[in-house]
Amino acid sequence: MKYLEFDTPAKKHAAEFKSDYGLANHGFRKLDTVFWNLPTEALYEEAVFRGEAHIVDKGALHVFTGKWTARAANDKYVVKEPTTQDHIWWGVYNRPMAPDKFDGIVTRLLSYLQGEELFVQDCYAGADPNYRLPIRVITESAWQSYFARNMFISPKSREEYKYFIPEFTLIAVPSFNVDPRIDGTLTDTAIVINFAQKLAIVAGSSYAGEIKKTIFTLMNYLMPLEGVMSMHCSANVGDKNDVALFFGLSGTGKTTLSADPKRKLIGDDEHGWSDDAVFNYENGCYAKVIRLSAEHEPQIYSAIHRFGAILENVVYDKPSRKLDLDDEIITENTRASYPLDFIDNAVPEKMVKGQPENIIFLTCDATGVMPPIARLDLNQAMYHFISGYTAKIAGTEIGLGIEPEITFSACFGAPFMVHHPFLYANLLKEKIKRNNVRVWLVNTGWVGGKFGVGKRISIRHTRNLLNAALEGKLDNVQYRRDKIFGFEVPLTCPDVPEDVLEPSNAWGNKKEYWERYDSLAARYIENFKMFTEGIPREVVEAGPKRITE
Repeated sequence: MKYLEFDTPAKKHAAEFKSDYGLANHGFRKLDTVFWNLPTEALYEEAVFRGEAHIVDKGALHVFTGKWTARAANDKYVVKEPTTQDHIWWGVYNRPMAPDKFDGIVTRLLSYLQGEELFVQDCYAGADPNYRLPIRVITESAWQSYFARNMFISPKSREEYKYFIPEFTLIAVPSFNVDPRIDGTLTDTAIVINFAQKLAIVAGSSYAGEIKKTIFTLMNYLMPLEGVMSMHCSANVGDKNDVALFFGLSGTGKTTLSADPKRKLIGDDEHGWSDDAVFNYENGCYAKVIRLSAEHEPQIYSAIHRFGAILENVVYDKPSRKLDLDDEIITENTRASYPLDFIDNAVPEKMVKGQPENIIFLTCDATGVMPPIARLDLNQAMYHFISGYTAKIAGTEIGLGIEPEITFSACFGAPFMVHHPFLYANLLKEKIKRNNVRVWLVNTGWVGGKFGVGKRISIRHTRNLLNAALEGKLDNVQYRRDKIFGFEVPLTCPDVPEDVLEPSNAWGNKKEYWERYDSLAARYIENFKMFTEGIPREVVEAGPKRITE
């Protein structure tokens, strides 16, 4: 837009909400206009005016993200430097980058942006004032600036903006590519965090989820150092102030199951658990919307059909602007970002004082053998938390095909965990013991056979099972001990057919069922071998036992 001879809609008031702590403090020089903390309406106008977005049915802002329709999981790096290197879980999820390589990228990026227009959002991660982190998100597009405004917590006044000083800064520039030959990266895309410099860069990807997850990764590093359990989970609360946490990877049902009309929503994805409260890290939700149903997910369906929502890569009819939520031609990973208060019964404060009563581990079992719900003891809870078994659903990461891919993701969010899983597991163990929290494993995947043979378990059944667990209706029913995993499976549940609770009933070939179940147990055991060193024997022994006869 710098080449146009007329102003963009917000240009004359671009600095109205400017912080005194300007971009020169980050090394920027010779910029064109910087748009500071524009409100929703102004960012809508800028995004549409610049051709970044369109307005669709009921007023949502629609964008296409090009070839980046999911997280570039293999392109995430952490700068390896003396102050933090001993705390990092180095490996496939936290690839080390040398400080000089990072400095070279930053130097070229700052040079690349000279003469350009930028958008800034000053905001907070963490709804609890005791733990909130001031962050600055700098973007080259208006729509990504609005995404940051949607997803994080905004200051309340002009004065708060004026004196805002970020403790961490993220620069997102999709049009800037790194160079593998110079930078040692795998591709021309890179998501890099430098904890020493308190700076992160998202280069070469337009997928807004990279912004969200980079800030989450940052919180996952900082919060445990303050004794706060950092969690990839959704959270809600009942009328009796009974908080429930729902752990799970994308596609397991965190967002859908936590948006329960009977309970108030604290948040759908990222939370901290301190000694005093459970609090959301974010201001908004970022939901998968492929095949979203008004019947089964009415609150989310309503939230994405209104002004203030952002839709990524959703197919729509251009003349009528009507959405086609069932069309996956662009990606299975269609997404919507919307403020939490678009959910009618959301908790305005985004935090609840007190401690959780229930923890639910959500697994999407693509093999079709796991029970729909099981009760875990403490050691089993630790085993399944460290294992993080599920299936990656098509589209959530670049390179995934149509068929779900069995995976083990430590802490139900390994790509975003910076410390070793032991640290998070031990924190969780302490909090479960101290507060006598009940832990459940819930399968939201397939029944009656693997993917392509069986079918996805009914959301209605899953909701009824969860409601029974959260309301204490499973406390006094009879249980059976699972033959392979040893956890307890209820024999009955209100409003759920008894045969649903025994997954083998849905298989025509029982022999094949037990072979598949045994095979899954073998996968669990093999995966856990990488964690056995330093783990208490009772946790290791809480895992599955192979069928011997």
